[in-house]
Order: sequence, then C-alpha cells, then structure tokens
Amino acid sequence: MRPAAPLRLLLSSLCLALCCPGGARGSRGSDNHEWKKLIMVHHWPVTVCKEVENDCRDPPDYWTIHGLWPDKAEECNGSWHFHLEEIKDLMPEMKMYWPDVIHPLNHSHFWKHEWEKHGTCAAQLDALNSQKKYFGGSLDLYRDLDLNSMLQKLGIKPSINYYQVSDIKDALAGIYGVIPKIQCLPPQQGEEVQTIGQIELCFTKELRLRNCTEPGESGGPGGPAPRGPRAGVSGGTGLEVCEDGPAFYPPPPGAVP
Repeated sequence: MRPAAPLRLLLSSLCLALCCPGGARGSRGSDNHEWKKLIMVHHWPVTVCKEVENDCRDPPDYWTIHGLWPDKAEECNGSWHFHLEEIKDLMPEMKMYWPDVIHPLNHSHFWKHEWEKHGTCAAQLDALNSQKKYFGGSLDLYRDLDLNSMLQKLGIKPSINYYQVSDIKDALAGIYGVIPKIQCLPPQQGEEVQTIGQIELCFTKELRLRNCTEPGESGGPGGPAPRGPRAGVSGGTGLEVCEDGPAFYPPPPGAVP
C-alpha cells in the first residue's frame, strides 16, 4: 500500500534534507562554516619557491596574492566547482597579480584550489557570492592595499641584511591603522634566521580593515594547520607566525639588494 499523499510529500522532503545537503548554492552545513574575518594573504614569490624547494624560473619580484581566506571555514560547498570561463574577463590581472608561482604555465589549478577551499566560504557575502565577484573582489582589495608600494615607501626592500619583524609590523600598522600578521619560513639547516614569506591583512565582513589578531587569539586562523604558500597544493614545510627578532627578506635571484 502506498503512503498517503501528505506522507509521501513529507518523506520526499526528508530525503532531500538528508541526502542532498549541497543542492543549494549556499554554505553546506552552514552551522559548521561560520567565520568572522577575511584574510587577504600576500606571499613573496622568492620564499614560495624556497618553501617547496623548487628552483622557480623568473619568479615575480613583487608581492602577489595567495588568497582571500575566511578564518575558521574551508570547503563550504563541495558541489560548487570552479569554472575558468567565469573569470575570463579577469585573466590578464589574474596572471599578473595572482599567478601560480610554482606552475606558471598552468595557473588554473591554483585558482581552482583557492575557490573550492576558500571562495565557497567567502561567498556567504553578497559582495563575493560568485566566482567573478570573489576573484574580482580580491583583486580590488589587493590594488587598494597596494602593499608593494607601501613597503617601498617605508624603505622595506629585499636585502641581504636582516630586518626586525617588529619593525616591519609596526611600520605597516602605522600605514594601515590595523595590526597585520607576518608569516615566516623557519630557519633551515645551516641558516641563521627565519625567512619572510607572507603578509596578511584582515577585513571585517563589511570589507573594512581590522586587526588580524585580538588579545588571547591564537597566532594562526583556524588552528595550527600549515599555512605556507602552497599548503594543500604542493606540499611544502609550511609557514609559521614570525617570531620576534631578525628575519631575511630575500631578494629575487640575480637582483642587486
């Protein structure tokens, strides 16, 4: 005997709720994907190459985008796949400012990783709720922050001489009015000091600058998982929040420091 019509409707609804959680474009299991801030992650290509022990050919000599990451949320919608066609209008800027430093002939794998891991969570915001908005909005933030020019104006340039991490952090805080986070590659065997790899600047959900850390907050958003230039893409040893003290800001190969 078949269930009555109202019961069949109820059973169908339960099936959709239990079996098809990714059917909507929203965050899958939204209770588990709450986040409070966005992290604009810049990485230094020379350190990217060093971290994965890859002798990159002509890495960019300027800070490029690693990603725009919501804190405490990853892979929020496994059914929302990356489609390169959706960002074709952004391609010239993407290749220049958001390149795959390790695989310069195949940027799309890197962008796919960033979208599926981070973009699907950032898409909770109306301003970032499509692939074009996410990548285009990230490029806008990158241009507005203009980290490369700010470092130049502060006299912080790649050099064989070491910088004090606190000096860089204080100088950037003076420019942006918020506390950034600086990530370093720990000293390898035979090295004296840590190597600067990433600079993070953080935003509220309203896309206003905010401190990257608050009193009592742990050093790395989302816990102690590796946050290096290619974490989850090419292995690598992973970066850590820089320790107070000296740090190496490595010049590009062949550059005169």
